Amino acid sequence: MNKKTFRSWLIYWIYFVSFGHFAVGFLVAWFSNLSTFYAYHHSILERFGDLSAQAYQLQIWWISLFGATVQNLAIFMGVLTYVASKYRISLVWNSMVIGLIVWAPQDILISLQVDMWLHVWVDAIVLAVMLPPLMMLSWLDRNQNVPIKG
Repeated sequence: MNKKTFRSWLIYWIYFVSFGHFAVGFLVAWFSNLSTFYAYHHSILERFGDLSAQAYQLQIWWISLFGATVQNLAIFMGVLTYVASKYRISLVWNSMVIGLIVWAPQDILISLQVDMWLHVWVDAIVLAVMLPPLMMLSWLDRNQNVPIKG
């Protein structure tokens, strides 16, 4: 596979991951109150020692806000991917990498403080599916800050 085709596949992958973030954010924002997620909410509330109905409603509210935030992040990811793709700006890919590197250790540490291993695994998966393609795109686009045709 040539570099142009490889680059295109990497960009499609980042768009796919961005769309996935948007879809998950939408589901979390609007459907986190479904009984399907009861065990998840319960596991969080249990770690804080408050299984009251009010705490459960607060948990639903917080996770719904988080879902909307993830949707917003997904839109930014999509726009950054478009700009970096069109203009071959490695700085944009590097910025996305730096964002992940700043976010992940904090999120993992906060999750470990309350023994939420599910969140640690999700963070690890996000890093595994995003960091390598972003780093490869940055490498492919280095010193090529010009628009491409097509």
